[in-house]
Amino acid sequence: MSYATKSQNNFAKALRLVRKSKGLSQEAFSLSSSRTYVSTLERNLKSPTLSKVDDLAEVLGVHPLTLLAMSYLRTTDSTAAERLLDMVASEMAELK
Repeated sequence: MSYATKSQNNFAKALRLVRKSKGLSQEAFSLSSSRTYVSTLERNLKSPTLSKVDDLAEVLGVHPLTLLAMSYLRTTDSTAAERLLDMVASEMAELK
């Protein structure tokens, strides 16, 4: 199963979901990003750089991979997350 298709990548939804679940406003990112930039990310008008993903994750108090994994999952179901992480671990093992 391929998780790498563009239609499955929804960083905007993942960012919004994590931000709201942490009880944070868009203004909470003010030290690393403007409220308007966070808004454009959440409306899927722009895509962040990996460096920006690091900054956003730090404010959210999660690992950057959490945001990225949630971008490719259509659910917060732990079984789906486990399958995705198992697939990633398997692919990484093949690259050794």
